[in-house]
Amino acid sequence: MTMAASPVTAEELRIVARDGRSLAATRYAAACDVDRVVIVNGATGVKRGFYDRYARFLAENGFAVLTYDYRGIGGSAEGSIHAEVCDMRQWGEVDVASLIDAAARLYPGKRLLAVGHSVGGQLFGLADNNALVDAMFAVSAQSGYWKHWSGPPRWYLALLWHVLMPGLVWMLSYFPSRRIRFGEDLPAGVAREWARWCRHPDYLVDREGCPLRKHFARYRGRIRACVVTDDWMAPRAAVEALMGFFVVAQVEIASLAPADAGARALGHFGFFREAGRPAWRESLEWLQRQ
Repeated sequence: MTMAASPVTAEELRIVARDGRSLAATRYAAACDVDRVVIVNGATGVKRGFYDRYARFLAENGFAVLTYDYRGIGGSAEGSIHAEVCDMRQWGEVDVASLIDAAARLYPGKRLLAVGHSVGGQLFGLADNNALVDAMFAVSAQSGYWKHWSGPPRWYLALLWHVLMPGLVWMLSYFPSRRIRFGEDLPAGVAREWARWCRHPDYLVDREGCPLRKHFARYRGRIRACVVTDDWMAPRAAVEALMGFFVVAQVEIASLAPADAGARALGHFGFFREAGRPAWRESLEWLQRQ
């Protein structure tokens, strides 16, 4: 059962990460008391404002919601992108973990939940405190290893990870994601690590190539992983591969076709746009049941 919609306030915050870095965040809440808090972990290079409508929808229905920008992105960028010193592992081990810390501090005793979009569902498994989160609703969260794809996308991604991304980062000292509609431009360290991960069969690995699985393997909560059927960026094989990292979690994998949301197309981003609104109800009800 859903609650009647309530007026929502959006408050801009600065979250001090574990290493002292300041992260931009937005807190959404209605006037009513809440007993559940949702942390939205966004996709690579996607600013938190992209999730505004979805966050307001959850808040209207009784949740407190925190959205935020990873370091080097949007409001969490500091100075020139050429001067940003960060990588994707920090996004998970420090930024995601710091938002979980902040949610627990801002809402003591409340139940914590997560929504992970694409890399947001991946990085959740790197946070050493993810056990504080009871459940995650993951949308298009996949292993990025290029051989999980087939046909032309496989060869496009092979070219991207092996040649284009490393080469452009070497020339420009950042990756110009905006030009290929991959989100915000990426700091060099983020892009280099992303490409290195996507070239490796185990995907999330340290610099020696050892899999980063410790906190994936310890997570015992529930996960609903949503495969969007027209999303070429997150095919079922790649989603299933990532979910296999969560060896003791209670994982369910579900398909979402554009027709289920009353839309012609959803792709990698459409769930969180207006086109995906009809599908939000299912995610709301799943989160309410946790």
